[in-house]
Amino acid sequence: MTAPSTHRRPRTTPIGLELANTAKRVSQAFDAALAETGGSRPIWLILLTIKTRAVANQQQIADAVGIRGPTLTYHLNSMEAEGLLTRRRDVDNRRTHVVELTDAGHEAFESMREAAVRFDQRLRRGLSDDDLGTLQRVLQQLDANVSLPS
Repeated sequence: MTAPSTHRRPRTTPIGLELANTAKRVSQAFDAALAETGGSRPIWLILLTIKTRAVANQQQIADAVGIRGPTLTYHLNSMEAEGLLTRRRDVDNRRTHVVELTDAGHEAFESMREAAVRFDQRLRRGLSDDDLGTLQRVLQQLDANVSLPS
């Protein structure tokens, strides 16, 4: 006779799995919204970083976007070829490139910003301010929980 299994099926979906699945679907939908404008998430994050900083060099952009230098260089090369930005040597530090948006870059930013705002409004549909406050607190707590040692 075999011993009964000590592993039981959970009665509900584990919260981590549900959160990961939802995050994946939201991420894919956001990517699709940006793609409708001809953009992508990396391009949006790079444009946003350049647009919101007085001066943006490549290291600051990489840090803000959360990507490594070579990956950023790939995106910047592509964006420069598309006429969205220019790079020039910093007069105070010749080893550093200052990155600036062109007129086309400003237009792409505005188009993607509008898409991001529409997407945010879509996500907020049916949620009250209290719901959003609770969601924010829950997400912060989940983030804190995964930061604790297991």
